[in-house]
Amino acid sequence: MSSKREPPPLPEPLTPLIDAHTHLDACGARTADDVRAILDRAGEAGVVAAVTIADDLDAARWAAQAATWDPRVYAAVALHPTRANALNDDARAELEQLAGHERVVAVGETGMDLYWPGKLDGCADPSAQRESFAWHIDLAKRTGKPLMIHNRDADAEVLDVLRAEGPPETVIFHCFSSGPEIARTCVDAGWVLSLSGTVSFKNARDLREAAVLIPPDQLLVETDAPFLTPHPFRGAPNEPYCLPYTVRALAEVVDRPAELLAEQSSATARRVYGV
Repeated sequence: MSSKREPPPLPEPLTPLIDAHTHLDACGARTADDVRAILDRAGEAGVVAAVTIADDLDAARWAAQAATWDPRVYAAVALHPTRANALNDDARAELEQLAGHERVVAVGETGMDLYWPGKLDGCADPSAQRESFAWHIDLAKRTGKPLMIHNRDADAEVLDVLRAEGPPETVIFHCFSSGPEIARTCVDAGWVLSLSGTVSFKNARDLREAAVLIPPDQLLVETDAPFLTPHPFRGAPNEPYCLPYTVRALAEVVDRPAELLAEQSSATARRVYGV
C-alpha cells in the first residue's frame, strides 16, 4: 500500500454488505470515535457491518475491545502465521480468554504463510507455523467459532494440517487467492471462501476461474483493508467503504447482479459468524 495515493472516492452504495475481514487498527483506528467514523463512511456505501481481525496479541486485545464500541463491529483473534513464534503459554491463555468474548466471532487469522520466511526478519519458520495453526484449530473447536485461515503460497501445507488435525465445523479461507483446483477442494469440504479486491486485479486469472465455482452460500466478501484495494485504485489506502468496488468486479466475473451478490454474501456472513 502506498500512502502517496489519495483514498478512492466513495462508491455508489450497494447494500446490504458485510466486510468479512478488515483490520480497523491498521486503517488508523485507535479510539471509539475512530471506529465510528470508519463505519459511518462504510455505511454511506452500504456496508452495514465489519469483522476486524487480529494478527498479533496487541491487535487481538484491541479488536475485542473495539467490537464493544460500535454495534456494527465484530472481531476475530489469533496470531498471524508469520508471528507464530509468539505463541507461548501466556499468549495461549490470553487468546483463549479473548476468543470466548461474545463479540469475537472467529478464531483468526491463522494458517500458513510460505512467502515471508527468509524475506521477513523474525518471521516464524514453517514448523512453528504448523504448530500454531494446529493449536488455533483446536481453539476454534473448543470455542465453537469459525476458523479463519490465512494461506499464502501454502495450499498443500494448509490442507495437510487441516486433514491431520480435523477441521472445525466452520472454516473460512480469507482472501482466497488460489486457483480452481483448490477452490473445488474447499467447496466440496463445505468450507467458506472470502474474496477480496484481488479478484479485480488484471493478473488474477486463476482466481477468477475459481470464483465462478463458489456457491452463494459459501461466499464471503472482504476488503482486508488497508490492503488489497481493488482495481483501478490498487496501491491506494483501502477501507471498508471500498467493498462495493470489489463486489461489482466480482459480479462481472460470476455473471450475477451486484445487488444479488450483496444480499447473498451478507446472508452468508450472518450465518457463518452468527451475527
